[in-house]
Parts: sequence; C-alpha cells; structure tokens
Amino acid sequence: MKKILVTGGAGFLGSHLCDRLVQQGHHVLCVDNYFTGSKKNIEHLLDYKNFEIIRQDICIPLYVEVEEIYNLACPASPYYYQLDPIQTMKTSVIGAFNMLGLAKRTKAKILQASTSECYGDPAVHPQPEEYWGNVNPIGIRSCYDEGKRAAETLFMDYHRKHGVDTRIMRIFNTYGPRMNKNDGRVVSNFIVQALEGRDITIYGDGSQTRSFCYVDDLLNGMMALMNYDGTYPFPVNIGNPGEFTMLELAEKVLALTGSSSKIVYRDLPQDDPKQRRPDIQRARIVLGWQPTIALEQGLNKTIEYFKTVVK
Repeated sequence: MKKILVTGGAGFLGSHLCDRLVQQGHHVLCVDNYFTGSKKNIEHLLDYKNFEIIRQDICIPLYVEVEEIYNLACPASPYYYQLDPIQTMKTSVIGAFNMLGLAKRTKAKILQASTSECYGDPAVHPQPEEYWGNVNPIGIRSCYDEGKRAAETLFMDYHRKHGVDTRIMRIFNTYGPRMNKNDGRVVSNFIVQALEGRDITIYGDGSQTRSFCYVDDLLNGMMALMNYDGTYPFPVNIGNPGEFTMLELAEKVLALTGSSSKIVYRDLPQDDPKQRRPDIQRARIVLGWQPTIALEQGLNKTIEYFKTVVK
C-alpha cells in the first residue's frame, strides 16, 4: 500500500483516478479547491478508511508525507480556464512548483497531467512528442497552453537539477461519466444539447478534428506511466488516435441519443486548433499501452451518465 496524493482529485479525471487507487488498497489523499471539481464526484469514497480529502489550492504549499503524486489540478476546459486566466497560469506554474518541491522533499514520484494544448494549432499532424508546437503566447488560450508548457519545463528541470523522479503525460481530449455538463467541452456540450432538445452548436464549419479517448483508457495510460519501472522524464502522449470532425461527432451523438436537435454553426473561437490527433508510438513502445474503447462504445456510456444529470 502506498500513500498517494491526487491534486484535482474531485474533478472529472481525478475522481476516477481516486476510485482506482482506493480500490487497489492505496491510501489516497485527495486535494481540491472545488473550482471545477465537485464533492459529488468523490462522496461515495468518504466511508473508505484509506481515503481522505483536503480542501486547498495547490498554489499554497502542502506539507504531507507521500510516495507518489498525481498533479491533475487545473481547469481543463476553455470556458473555466478563461474565467480567471491569471489563476489558471498560477495553478499551472506555482502549483507545479509547490508539488515538485513536495516530491523533492519526500522523494516521491510525481506525474504531471500536461495537455495536447502544448502543441497549439499544430503545423505537424499527427502530433509526436518531439514536435515543439505552434502556440500563441498572448492569446486568450495561452494562460492554459503556456502554463502547461512552463510546468513541463519545471518538471524537466527538477529532474535534471535535483534528480526528482518526474513523469509528463500529454492528455488528448478525454470524455466519460462525471464530466461537468456546463464545462463547454465538445462531447458534453453535444450530449447535453441533444438530450435537452436544443440546437447542437458547432463552432466553425465542422471540419476541424479531434481525437477522443474514453476515461478508462486514459487512466490505464496514466497509471502505466506512473508505474513504469525505471526513469522516464520525457513527455508521453496519451490519447486515442482515432480522428473525427466536429460534424461527425455531432451526427454520432444525434444518432445515439435519438434526438431531433438541429445542428447550427457559430464563428470559430480565437486560436482554436484545426486538427488534433496524437502520435502514440512512444506510449505503445515504452508503456505497452494503447486505447481499446471505440468512440461509439464510450459515447453510449457517457450518454447514460448524462441522462441521470440532465433533467
């Protein structure tokens, strides 16, 4: 049994990770300030003796004894990270600095939940980890994009300078139960709009692409990276290489929900990437990982969840 810290543990991904770790018998310390996370996501764990919660912002140093740290704390949807861009940057950079300091002191392994947004609006497709990206440093999305890029820099420097056992995971679009229905992400947007009978809103002409990874597959990759036997401080893409246009996704959601909603088009937001697809060769070779859940299978599970949320 390990003592494991999960920052952002009450969020969409964090709560699923806490579930896994608690069921494996580890002592899990969940830290969240509930800006985007929810107590509802973790309330079923409160009776477990090997689970505890601290309500705290990771911009404030945390003094605990742990063996592993999963640093997932940071708003991940454009709607929420643009609400307070300064706080988003602080969470990404100061939060990472604080968690790395904790890892250094306790000699813990630490994994950074980074993002495919590090690639910006990519000029290389699909995106391998060696690609440095095409990011606007002063745009409305840069608080998140550049914050995560700076966090990766800190992780590499703590590894090189102090020998901290760091892992960097670049997460591509992930979906599943416990997504916030109001977070503005495309999968939750489309499902909620379809279930409520509202118009499905596509930004742009619908030709821009994304790759969608179901949460269970994502967690398998995340835990494989943390449990990799040896040192591997370099970024690893974790995502599903299946690529779909926004129009294809909307049509799938309409078909699976049986909704009569209509598709409408709006202007594309500033700096919204035109293409996004992971090159997962590194994950396959280093971790022996690849996703197994097809989009329709994952969408069906996610739709069933949202039927319990949308009234």
